[in-house]
Amino acid sequence: MARRQEQLRTTLWRLGVLVAFAGAWEGATRGGLINPFWVSGPSLIVADLWKAFTSGSVFLHIGVTLYEAFLGFVTGAVAGILSGFALARWDRLSRVLDPYVTALNSLPRVALAPLFILWFGIGVTSKVILAFSLVVFILLVNTYAGAKNVDQDLIIISRLLGANRRQLTVKVILPSSIPWIFAGLRLGLAYALIGAVVGEVIVAQAGLGFLISHSAGVFNTTGVFSALIILMVIAMLLNELMKATERKLLRWRPQIPGI
Repeated sequence: MARRQEQLRTTLWRLGVLVAFAGAWEGATRGGLINPFWVSGPSLIVADLWKAFTSGSVFLHIGVTLYEAFLGFVTGAVAGILSGFALARWDRLSRVLDPYVTALNSLPRVALAPLFILWFGIGVTSKVILAFSLVVFILLVNTYAGAKNVDQDLIIISRLLGANRRQLTVKVILPSSIPWIFAGLRLGLAYALIGAVVGEVIVAQAGLGFLISHSAGVFNTTGVFSALIILMVIAMLLNELMKATERKLLRWRPQIPGI
């Protein structure tokens, strides 16, 4: 009961912040403090979103962006997790590849978007590769750190009980690494959307990034904010889905209250 009341209070606070911000924004534009040509206004954005959803024109763009981000996220997550475990398991491989991983991770992949488009074309592939490049290193680093930070007492006890290397990985290292992996997955999900949208902004025929680029090109700030709000809502929903999955898989982990 207390937990539900706390969740209700949190939801009310969130709505209060949103209403206050939107009200201040709307009041500033209607009162002449801010020119709506530059920043639009909540009422204009709501009307534009209503028109886009009732006409159904926006669903194609949402689907394209989600498809690109999903492919980049899944492939990047799988590759990053497997690579992270491989580097954690084989120390020599880790020592050899560490400078290369660091160098590649330091590259601004968003700045490489024009090269990806040049190499892979203006279609879906270049956006998927860009999203993949953003996600893979996040999962690699998080998985490697999680596997390396397993409680050594657990490893020693498991070995004393006769666990072989496979059992040690499956029964001890993997469960202990899941919180690290999910932290990377939640961050990677946002970066996958960023990668897909950035690629679409540069060149695309559909997608939320295409809507942003097209609206900005004709000075339609309302259209830009509408696409951004759709993108934010999608990211929030996907993050909540990831958090729910994490809670279900980590039911064994004790909840630590905030300080």
